[in-house]
Amino acid sequence: MASTASTEPAPAAAPTLRALYAARFVFAAAWAALLLASGSDLTTAAKVLLIVYPAFDVAAAVVDARSARGTGPLKGLYANMAVSTLAAVGIALATTSGTPAVLRVWGAWAIVSGLVQLLVGVVRRPMGGQWAMIASGGISVLAGASFVRSAAADNPSLTALAGYAALGGIFFLTSAIRLPRRG
Repeated sequence: MASTASTEPAPAAAPTLRALYAARFVFAAAWAALLLASGSDLTTAAKVLLIVYPAFDVAAAVVDARSARGTGPLKGLYANMAVSTLAAVGIALATTSGTPAVLRVWGAWAIVSGLVQLLVGVVRRPMGGQWAMIASGGISVLAGASFVRSAAADNPSLTALAGYAALGGIFFLTSAIRLPRRG
């Protein structure tokens, strides 16, 4: 995904990104704990959690795009909004078909959104603190493939999604800490 006018995000975006990344860490940690507590079955609570995760990703991308307006990687952020919206709808539909369907949709979403995250991180690299986002995007692609593969297992489980979210949250926290303080 190419950025709009410039490939270097506005320095003023760093404080917003720092706060957004910290919020994403807190959300991911809480979400992972709640998913683990709900067990590996597709209970009503698990279904709600599974839909809320990509919906939160959409909201975070909206905040991110507003802070990057005019100089940031807007095309990538808009792509992320679209992909995560489709994922929320796809996961909602997949929950009616069982855990394997959820894992396939989640895996496809992780692959595509991971590629977008990697590209946005590369575009934002001059800003600093983006190596964790680049790594997270690459790991998301690999994890997504793993989720798709695990859907074919004899007894597929949703618990790996909690680890995925927790690790992603750690990468967001790392980026929040590593973003430069100067503006």
